[in-house]
Amino acid sequence: MIASRKTMKNARPININPLSIHLPVSAWVSIGHRISGVLVFLLVPLLLIGLDISLSSREGFNHLREFSDEMGMTWLFWILFVSLLFHFLAGIRHLLMDIHIGESKSVSHITAYAVIALFIVLAFAFFLVNLMEMGGGA
Repeated sequence: MIASRKTMKNARPININPLSIHLPVSAWVSIGHRISGVLVFLLVPLLLIGLDISLSSREGFNHLREFSDEMGMTWLFWILFVSLLFHFLAGIRHLLMDIHIGESKSVSHITAYAVIALFIVLAFAFFLVNLMEMGGGA
């Protein structure tokens, strides 16, 4: 058995760089869904700690507000929201596929593009609303 493995030619690819492999858009949405899930998993505990501090007392709320203004925590909230948004949209797509809606290759590509387009539109709208609320707009 061992001798036959040594003589058998290994036909598996050596290059495992995912950027050099052409993946369909549905695969990129699936990978993005997993990455956004990891980001949500890592960032939600920080958000819950902040909620606990802000609800503990008035001083805690003021301290957290000053900290978030000074440290530029807006970007952390932006990353959390964008991760949640993408994870939600891609999750809806996956749930529909679980009940056998949109499983064909052509429909899968269309729904993947729809998730990306809807994500870009909603993320940009959220960015504009936040920009206007922070005083950057008219």
